[in-house]
Amino acid sequence: MPPFSEFLPSDFEPRRPIALIAGQGVYPKLVAAAVRTARLPLKLVAFEEETPPELVDTFSRADCRRLKVGQLGRLLEALRDFQAGYALMAGQITPRRLFKGLHPDLKATRLLLSLKRRNAETIFGAIAREIESLGVTLLDARAFLDDHLATPGCLTGRTFPIADEYVRHGIQIARECARLDIGQGCVVRKGTVLAVEAFEGTDEMLRRAGGFKTDDTLFVKTVKTNQDWRFDVPCFGLRTLETMRDAHLAAAAIEAGKVLLLERPAVLQQARAWGISLRGFQ
Repeated sequence: MPPFSEFLPSDFEPRRPIALIAGQGVYPKLVAAAVRTARLPLKLVAFEEETPPELVDTFSRADCRRLKVGQLGRLLEALRDFQAGYALMAGQITPRRLFKGLHPDLKATRLLLSLKRRNAETIFGAIAREIESLGVTLLDARAFLDDHLATPGCLTGRTFPIADEYVRHGIQIARECARLDIGQGCVVRKGTVLAVEAFEGTDEMLRRAGGFKTDDTLFVKTVKTNQDWRFDVPCFGLRTLETMRDAHLAAAAIEAGKVLLLERPAVLQQARAWGISLRGFQ
């Protein structure tokens, strides 16, 4: 593996500060820990009611800026103040904030009005252009988490319980949904589609699928056909695993080398304990 991460640009300059733009969950905490282990300069842009407080507390006031979701002007100002050479987006922002709870400043309002379609790809793509217009490189969101990616094969050390033909069907459905920009996951059973992921997100889809109370179900997680690796990288972690358990779904296929298996050792250990089979596919 190249120094630090294979997902960094070839001309990466380790002395230039990295600004972590942090959303919810363990994802930004893992990135922060990895960057610190590499002894690289790290700053934080935190969002009120989104970024984990325990992550914010690990930064000094000089190295952290707190803002509301939608304050794009303040985000760009923070990157300038930090003299950031790089930025990395990690962690989800609550999807409903696209419609309620957003606090757009003038910069964000103008950006939103310029978009004909509003989804993660268009909004974050536009934000990425604003960030890079400052001379800040927005990094691949897999950077520093190389060891947390799914790998090919049965990850839980057992024979995978779903027949190959049904796995292939699930992968086909998930990839078609991703191509159409509907979502990046689905739940299938023996050639029947039980649920597809849309705006509500993975957990709600899994709960809906669990309502059918049927056996031999398979959750498939993939990436978009033309995935922009700077943002919206799909993740599978302990929360997803817990939702699967509660929904009585006992098998998942996740795309190897592309889906982040957050806290991989803990996820695999817990999956085995709960009797949930995980498989990486290519």
